[in-house]
Amino acid sequence: MVLSNTGLTNAGFTNGFSTRAGGVSAFPHHALNLAGYNEDAATNIEENRRRFLAVFDGNWSLATVWQIHSAAVSIITGPTDPVAELDRCDALVGNLPGILAAVKTADCVPVLLGDPRTGAYAAIHAGWRGTLEEIVKVTVEKLQDKCGVDPFDLQAAIGPAAGRCCYEVGDDVITAFRDRFPYAAALFEPTREGHARIDLHQANFNQLIAAGVPAEKIQVAPLCTIDRNDLFFSYRQEKKLHGKTGRLLSVIGRKP
Repeated sequence: MVLSNTGLTNAGFTNGFSTRAGGVSAFPHHALNLAGYNEDAATNIEENRRRFLAVFDGNWSLATVWQIHSAAVSIITGPTDPVAELDRCDALVGNLPGILAAVKTADCVPVLLGDPRTGAYAAIHAGWRGTLEEIVKVTVEKLQDKCGVDPFDLQAAIGPAAGRCCYEVGDDVITAFRDRFPYAAALFEPTREGHARIDLHQANFNQLIAAGVPAEKIQVAPLCTIDRNDLFFSYRQEKKLHGKTGRLLSVIGRKP
């Protein structure tokens, strides 16, 4: 039901990347859909979230937001109603105990950050638009500004997402990345005229390095949500086949 990152765990952070198994939603069956109220019954999502949170020891509040594929970052100031999700942003930063910062994905890249020195943490949703806008870099800067974090101290985990093996994009995305990043050519593998597969795992790894996070403190999950649609929800796979898809949650926090 949940994959955890040993680096973050050893640094003192409760964390997890959900899978699609172990729930009550019909995607097509027994699916752990943790968001997307417009495509699933609220009672299903609430039960799925109850099961998901039960995996973690302790009594946790879940902080989530309305994601908009941006580089906007919000600060957690207290427990958040998991149904309201009114803040519009794509990353959450906090240092309060007892709260799990959460981002929703179904092919986009989830990134979790934890600083064992200050106790600060962050959860980031990085689709191609957020990656282009350097949301990882913006979030690290927010951790520095609001929580006194030194990027050198950060432990980072990049979770399951659409991988270079399967995630094809068009010329508009290719051009945008090449215009912005000097290393962009290495992110693409040409497929057909005007198209290429993109490596968003590597792009976000590069941004963490540029932000000052040591390479040895960054762990990347070698899992593609499109290729492993049996384990994870995939917007690209399921939207075209079924007209809907569930959502995964990636969470991080620290105990009281």
